[in-house]
Amino acid sequence: MINKQICQDVLEEALKTGGDFAEIFAESTYNNFYEQTSEEVTKASSSHVYGASIRILKGSLEVNGYTNNFSKESLMALASKLAGAISGENLNIKFKLEEVEVENNNRVKVLPSSISNDKKLKYLNDFYNAAKDYSNEVTQIISSVRDEEQKVVIANTKGRYLKDTRCHVILSGTVISSDGKSTQTGSNRVGGHVGYELLDNTDINEFATEIAKTSITMLHADEMVGGVMTVVVHNGFGGVLLHEACVHSLEATSVAKGSSVFTNMLGKKIASDIVTAIDDGTLANDWGSLNVDDEGEPTKRNVLIENGILKSYLVDYRNSRIMNHPVTGSSRRQNYKFSPTSRMTNTFFAPGKDKYEDIIKNTEFGLFAKQMGGGSVNPSTGEFNFAVNEGYLIENGKITKPVRGATLVGSGSEVLLNIDMIADNLSFGHGMCGSLSGSIPTNVGQPTIRVQNMTVGGRGEK
Repeated sequence: MINKQICQDVLEEALKTGGDFAEIFAESTYNNFYEQTSEEVTKASSSHVYGASIRILKGSLEVNGYTNNFSKESLMALASKLAGAISGENLNIKFKLEEVEVENNNRVKVLPSSISNDKKLKYLNDFYNAAKDYSNEVTQIISSVRDEEQKVVIANTKGRYLKDTRCHVILSGTVISSDGKSTQTGSNRVGGHVGYELLDNTDINEFATEIAKTSITMLHADEMVGGVMTVVVHNGFGGVLLHEACVHSLEATSVAKGSSVFTNMLGKKIASDIVTAIDDGTLANDWGSLNVDDEGEPTKRNVLIENGILKSYLVDYRNSRIMNHPVTGSSRRQNYKFSPTSRMTNTFFAPGKDKYEDIIKNTEFGLFAKQMGGGSVNPSTGEFNFAVNEGYLIENGKITKPVRGATLVGSGSEVLLNIDMIADNLSFGHGMCGSLSGSIPTNVGQPTIRVQNMTVGGRGEK
């Protein structure tokens, strides 16, 4: 895309008016999306996103601009224009770009560009056939597959010049059921920083059947009766609770501004002694993983909370200047049109010492949140509201009847302190996270956890 010498010249131009750091991020990305509703293909799109951004810093001041013209003339003109927003004199910062070899931790076997559209659509048809056969109360089936191949070039005045290749594939399924009076939905995703070998190794019949089962089970469930109670949140996508209610408040985007509930809390106890929380971008082929972040920093295993003590925030380069905190390989952006900032990768509670069966057995009464849904959170307070997509009562140490319409209400800081059991069955769910730098793939994960004294909302009557 952009060779090393052009990057050197453009970055030198960017520093001419007093900037103390400059960066180029260039990408060429091919995206494909296919959606099937019942038996019909209802959406199909392909796009090629390409362009370059130039960012200049002076202290914590940032200017950023972009172009989709890779010519040297265009890039030099953009660098000069952006430099004009920096008032000062050339600091004569000397640097020489050296190519950095990127260690590939996310090897791909079947590139999206190597297989036909017909094969991609077959995954969706297989999902449809499995889901429709589950029950005659299934009324609509929607599935989609999305893939992305991205090549990036990152260069900056630290002397770093590198190239990386990224590939993502995700299959999403939704099953809607109705008994003529009410409607319920089941949904799930499977994805990775990987090629189509992911779906070749996925039992799509089982995947579709489980989603249909959830939809039908919730269709015939009683409405949840709300109250303050013990809640057992199952593994996998249950980790959205940690992601939304806690770790967004540990990102420098809010901490550096002093607007996070966890600002100035490093080294302090913020969670139960049994809680360790991690954000790890190095997990091979996981949905949120990267070889390097979007500033060219190698991703890391960042222990955020260890035995209840806050150990680290997630910090990008610009905010590290404000916070005097090391960068954590957590700088991400949706594409070249966005300025990068601190974001999550694969975020999860570390496995505990309890067994899933023992957590259920030792709970006299409560809610088993088997599958979490969407919600909202205020990073400055940590207050949240989450839907439970699939829930069951726990009575006398056993999972009993299904309940629908349950919501979890509270604050991240309270939940962290009220976790009293953590199982050893860590697993992950796959989602897209939106923030200041756009929408990016992130994994949420956890073992099964038990939380005491949680507020549960519901429309059922006692």
